This record gives sequence, structure tokens and C-alpha cells, in this order.
Amino acid sequence: MLRAALVTPLSGELGVYGRAGSLALELWAAWHNRRFSPKVELSVFDTGRDPVAALARAEQWPADLLFGPYGSSLMAAIAAATSRLVWNHGGAHVPARQNVVTVLAPADTYFHGAIRAVRQADPDVRSVCVLSGSTGFGRAVADGAVREAGRLGLRVTEERLDAEAQHADMLLAAGRFAEEVAAARRLLPGHRWRAAGFVGAGVEEVLADLGRVREGLLGPAQWLAETAPSPDEGPSAAEFVAAYRYRASADPPYPAAQALAAGVIATRCLREAGTADDAALAAAAWALECTTMFAPFRLDPQTRRQVGHRVLTVQWQNGVRRVIWPPEQAQASVRYPLP
Repeated sequence: MLRAALVTPLSGELGVYGRAGSLALELWAAWHNRRFSPKVELSVFDTGRDPVAALARAEQWPADLLFGPYGSSLMAAIAAATSRLVWNHGGAHVPARQNVVTVLAPADTYFHGAIRAVRQADPDVRSVCVLSGSTGFGRAVADGAVREAGRLGLRVTEERLDAEAQHADMLLAAGRFAEEVAAARRLLPGHRWRAAGFVGAGVEEVLADLGRVREGLLGPAQWLAETAPSPDEGPSAAEFVAAYRYRASADPPYPAAQALAAGVIATRCLREAGTADDAALAAAAWALECTTMFAPFRLDPQTRRQVGHRVLTVQWQNGVRRVIWPPEQAQASVRYPLP
């Protein structure tokens, strides 16, 4: 029997995403157990108010495979508190460590597609205002946007998310979802922006209360079922969506897809290594290239950053998220300027 432990929030602000990841890993274990040996036994440990204490309970269980939580700060805390190999499906901004295998694209790439799509639609775009919150995740997204805008020759101004934004052709905002909603309410009505992007615009529910103000907004999306790749490892997106709907009576959100992919990658590495030893599993992960229904998986051999998966850029068009970047996965062309 292979023991797998998931340490993740099951309540609080991030609980909805932690529970989605937990269900997805249950589905992964069931999928795996129908096809492979050894069988997987999954246990879930709620981070609650003390993620390190939850980690200690998981290590005492003890676990052969350790899956980290949803949330970059929680994931960073878990990785720093253990020497065990941690399979990271929920933290896009986690410092590079030898004991972390990450399946999702880094936070500093989140707005690359939005900037490129707008610049392609309008070569006369000259300026970008980037707003960031107080979290490490928000700053990482903003820093990546600043670098990409600068690379393309755009003039960049930077402000805090709660500040009055300076005039620019394009507005980009990254922070806690509640902070982004407040900024959107303050900055978008009667706007003067040609284009605007919010991290929360990439998620179905975050900016829903804005109503028509959400129309035309750009955002990053780690995964959408309708544009998922054909996998060479693990179940198809259609199979995963059907199983998740059966259990949850709802479509799987992106944290669920990320979690399932982490499980699939972990057991692929187990088969490659022939052992559950952390060092052997890590070596297998560094060398692995494959595609799950979530995304291609490939780690940079020097930095250990995920480079196989690229974030999708979506735009709200007629009340629906549509992928507009990268071009090979686009469902629609970018609508520009903002309505």
C-alpha cells in the first residue's frame, strides 16, 4: 500500500480551493487503483491555523508521498518546514527548493499573455500601470508583468493595489481576490484604460458581482477543461470532469485539475524510480517530460521551475471566459479596446 498525504486548507478563505484539490486527489487515487499497484491510500490533513502542525501529523502517519496545500504562502511554509519531497499543485509563487516538484506555471508569468495579446492588437500601446497587493504572490505576478512590459518597450508605472492608479493605456492588478474586487470597483467604472487585467478575472466566480463591468477584462487561467490537452499520462479531461461532476455536482475548478495532475505525475515518477524514496522520485521528476490533462510537464534542469506548462490568458466576452492567448489554444480573438 502506498500512503499519500495531502496537507491543505479545508476551511477559511482558501478552504473551497483546498477541498477541490482534496476531491481531485481522491479521484486520482481511485483512477490509479483501478490500473496500477501498489494501491494508494490517501489521507487529508487540514492546515487550519497551523500548517506546520498539520505537516507534522502527516509525517507521523507516515506518508510515502506528500502533497502540499493550495496557496503560495502555505506551500512555502510547508516546503521550508520539511526535508521531505513535496508535490506542489497549489502554490504558483514558491521559492525554488530541491524538495519541491511544481506542476503549475510560475506566478511571474501570469500576465505575459495579456501584455503580448494587447501589444499585438495595438502596436501603439505605450504604457502599463501595474498594481500589486502586499502578498508575495501579488508582488511576484506584478514583478513578472513589469519585466515583460519593459522587454516589449512599454513605459511602466507601479503602485500599490489600494492606491489611485496613474493614467496608462493598460491596467494590471494582482493581489488578494478581495483587494482586486475593491480595486476593480474603484478604478473600472468610467475607466480610461484601453485594456485591463486582473488575476481574479481568470477565475469564474471572483469578479462575478461586477456584472457588466467585468466584460472585456483579461486574466490568467491555469486550466480550462475545454482547451485541455490530450494526455499521454493519466485520465482525459472529459473523464476527469465527468468523475468530478458525479461527486461534487459541479465542474472542477483549476485547483482540482492541478491537484489531479500532481498525483498523476507523482505516481509516474514512482514507476520510473521503482521506489518511493524521495531522492529517487525527485531525480525522476527532474528528468520527466509528459502531458497530463492539465498541461505539459517539464522542469528546468537548473532552476527546477515548471517550464512545460504555460498560463492561459482569458477575456470575458459576452459573459463567458474565452481563451485569447496563446494563439494555438485561443478560442477567440482579443476584443480591444475595453467596451
